[in-house]
Formats: sequence, C-alpha cells, structure tokens
Amino acid sequence: MTKRGFINKDVEKICKKKYDDVIFDFENELAIVKLNNKYGLIDSWGIKITKIKYDFIFDFSHGFAVVKLDNKYGFIDTTGKEITEIKYDRADGFKHGFAAVKLDNKWGFIDKNGKEITKIKYDKVYCFENGFARVCLNYKWGFIDVFGNEVIEIKYDDAYDFVNGLAPVCLNYKWSFINTSGKEIIEFKYDMMYSFINGFAPVKLNDKWGFIDVFGNEITDIKYDYVGKFENGFAEVELNNKRMYINARGKEIVDPKQIRYFFDN
Repeated sequence: MTKRGFINKDVEKICKKKYDDVIFDFENELAIVKLNNKYGLIDSWGIKITKIKYDFIFDFSHGFAVVKLDNKYGFIDTTGKEITEIKYDRADGFKHGFAAVKLDNKWGFIDKNGKEITKIKYDKVYCFENGFARVCLNYKWGFIDVFGNEVIEIKYDDAYDFVNGLAPVCLNYKWSFINTSGKEIIEFKYDMMYSFINGFAPVKLNDKWGFIDVFGNEITDIKYDYVGKFENGFAEVELNNKRMYINARGKEIVDPKQIRYFFDN
C-alpha cells in the first residue's frame, strides 16, 4: 500500500513553515503538529482537527492516541474527539480493544468508547490476551473478562496469561494451571512453570526441568538442566552439559541428522 503524506507539496511546505514540528501518521492520514511547545492534530489538507493545546500527543494505536494535558492523560480518536476526560495519572495504549488507565495509584480498564469497564481499584494489571486480563489486588492475582467481571478468583500469588485456554498459576510457592472456568487441572507441585506452547509447558521441580502436556501428564522425567520450547514437534534440552532434542513423546534424539530428516520430510 502506498504511503500518503500531505495532499500536496504546497500544503506540506505551508505546514512545515507554520509549525515547529510535523510528524505524519501515514496509517491514519493525520499529522501531529507542535507549536509553542503545544501539540495538536491536523489532517492531510493541513486543516486543524484539534486545538493546539496538548502538552504531548503519543502515537496512534488501533485508532486512538494518548494525550497529555496539565500532567494528566486521556485519549483522542482519529477525528480529534476526546473519548475520555483528561484525568488519568497514566494511560497505556489500546490493545485488543481495551486500554489500562491509572488513577490515584490504582489501575483499571477502559473500552473504545472511553467507558471504564472496571472500577479503578487494582494494584497492577496486564493487557488483555485471549479475552482475559491479569489483575493484582492486595498482592494476589486473578483474571477479569472483557466485561470487567472477575471470572478467576483473585487468590493466586502469581499468574501468566491464558494461551489456548490454559494459564499457569502459583499458590503457596507451587505452580499448577487452570482453564478459563478457573478449574485447577493438576495439583500444585511445581517450583516454576511457563505457558503452554504448541501443547506443552516447561515445568521445574527441585531445580530440574521437564515438560507436561495439556492434561498434566509429564511427557519426560523432570531431569534436565535446561529446556527450550516446542517447535515443529521438537524441543531442545540440556543434560549434564550435553544438548539434544526431545520429541512430543519425550524421546531423546541425540543425532541432529534425525531432526533434519524430520524437518525435511
């Protein structure tokens, strides 16, 4: 797709002469302009979309930009409309339809209409992934859905994002994993655990590593000093300073030629 700048060179010259700085947003056919240390938006014809009043305008993300005014933050859309009050102490860019906002040292989320889908009450939040967002309250972690409902109880010591419907969670220094209904699939027994990738998750026990499948079955002994991630049916592992591969059944493959044979065929 051809990138478009100003509608013609004359408009571009006028704008560059008129403003202290001009940063064009090719995707949205807008430009962020600076004049006397204030920022605003103009369109590709050079016509003002907003007043030149903001202390800063951040890059547009998914159709919205964070703006700063009097040390507070809010959002504008590509028409220049403020979809929220400029009232937040911090605002992160939109991702998957939602943006995290901070007020009075607490966090919550807004949707694309600027509506707060949660109370601004959490100590920490992560952005939405696969329909769920991790939230922390009083040093405990849980999950909310896209409607702001706390669908996974805020009780865990730590948690990772859902991937293919499963999320690692930690309780009393031990790890298990849950499904999107909050059901704990296996007992809490591992010292560390990461998200499932291609059907397998690395787990750590007594300073050694192995893998489990989505049913909680250990496909290997928990004996390795290092494990990589599964790709194309294989994962790199290390035992006693020796690197090798394992397949999805946990079988060790020492000869790299065998791996190349599988990839080539």
